[in-house]
Amino acid sequence: MGKAYTIAVVPGDGTGPEVIREGLKVLAAASKKFKFTYTTKAFDFGGERYLKTGKTIDENDIKELTKYSAIYLGAIGHPEVKPGILETGVLLKLRFSLDQYINLRPIRLYDAAFCPLKDKKPEDIDFVVVRENSEGLYKGMGEFKDKGTKNEVAIQLSYNTRKGVERCIRYAFEYCRMRNKRKKLTLCGKTNVLTYAWDLWQRTFNEVAKEYPDITTDYAHVDATTMWFVKNPEWFDVIVTDNMFGDIITDLGAMIQGGMGIAAGGNINPEGVSMFEPIGGSAPKYTGKNVINPLAAICAAGMMLETLGEKEAAHAIEAAAIKVVTTKLKSLAAGKMGYTTEGVGDLVVKSLGK
Repeated sequence: MGKAYTIAVVPGDGTGPEVIREGLKVLAAASKKFKFTYTTKAFDFGGERYLKTGKTIDENDIKELTKYSAIYLGAIGHPEVKPGILETGVLLKLRFSLDQYINLRPIRLYDAAFCPLKDKKPEDIDFVVVRENSEGLYKGMGEFKDKGTKNEVAIQLSYNTRKGVERCIRYAFEYCRMRNKRKKLTLCGKTNVLTYAWDLWQRTFNEVAKEYPDITTDYAHVDATTMWFVKNPEWFDVIVTDNMFGDIITDLGAMIQGGMGIAAGGNINPEGVSMFEPIGGSAPKYTGKNVINPLAAICAAGMMLETLGEKEAAHAIEAAAIKVVTTKLKSLAAGKMGYTTEGVGDLVVKSLGK
């Protein structure tokens, strides 16, 4: 047998457990075919735990998670919990405490029939966004002045360090080289207005670029980037950007690749424990109906395997997902696929077996 891994599984809220169930089903099939082994342990982080105990994630939880090869997350978000509590107390706590400083978002169209853009084919939408994942506006730094008065001022700081910016940019250059497609890296920012943070990003990008003469570089303002995502997505290969802009443009990327049902992401610590998830959220209105699309979670499992070094298995999972999308599904939207959540998982397992 091959290598052995330990996977911390966080099914989470809403439809999270349903899609994770299908991802684990595909993971089991892949392990048999590609001769690696793994064990899992489930953690109950999420809304139900918070409502029962008032707890999100503490330092003992973080310490235990550092012992695992990877974390496989379903979704966090509960309609009975005030917005911001779980996002800060679970998702950001995990990313920051485990120093998952890269958010990796492949944006790939599997089937032109599910693309909202006219005349775009799979070869036109195939790029990756590398998002800085531990700094910027999401650091939570700021203050109120004269709160609750007519003179109130709310200050939200975008915190960027040379170390944080450089390691993200360097990762993007290395990823672009490894990806070995167009070998083009685009810096997405707002240098004409955000003159402090983006001066640092641009200078660092230019300096690191000198070490990668084989990579073509360019720059696009974030507003222009959203425009080109829609008009000419084929221009992009790898994009690197900050936390806020990355959060925004990757949702647009999900739409042009076919929707949230197919969008997977990784929160990466190249030297530590990384976490993989579908990016669509908990979708509570579909909970328990067996209609949610599990492909994003299944593809997230594939990303997890690729990061762990099981590249052959990862590529086979994506190929199986593509086969199912192109030959079986009527839609990628919940309740419209022509199959149940469980049925789609079964289709991927069957395709993987072939």
